[in-house]
Amino acid sequence: MRSEQEVVRAINQYSDTVRRLCMIRLKNHADSEDIFQTVFLKYALSSVAFKSDEHEKAWIIRVTLNACKDFLKSFSRQHTVSLEELIDKPEEIPPDFRYVLEAVLSLEQKYRDVVYLHFYENYTAVEISKILGKNVNTVYTLLHRSKQMLKEKLGGAYDE
Repeated sequence: MRSEQEVVRAINQYSDTVRRLCMIRLKNHADSEDIFQTVFLKYALSSVAFKSDEHEKAWIIRVTLNACKDFLKSFSRQHTVSLEELIDKPEEIPPDFRYVLEAVLSLEQKYRDVVYLHFYENYTAVEISKILGKNVNTVYTLLHRSKQMLKEKLGGAYDE
């Protein structure tokens, strides 16, 4: 395990390189930040002795590329589509799902947030309360109300 000073030095020295590689590979800022953290965590926990700065840089680059490759191959990454992608390509959305998506997107932001986090990201009400900084009971209430609104909008055709 490396010292805090070594890790801070490596982050200062290689952060731009890692971020650029991640953005080129992943084309997504949030995913790039996740991989950035993964790379430097692996660096901090690694006991590899580097022969030179070039060897260290090559190791960082290789770990970054491998982490990006692993992320892109992951099951969840291959089987999810962002809402933005769906909205940009309406012809690719199955008609039944388009109907549900439009109903969800028509909700007020506070309801849309809890619906998205609960049903699409599979967070519990307790986790959502921490993410949104709301009381757990408030989250339960928002979920209940959003379900009622969706039932009304969808005419009872879809249940959760």
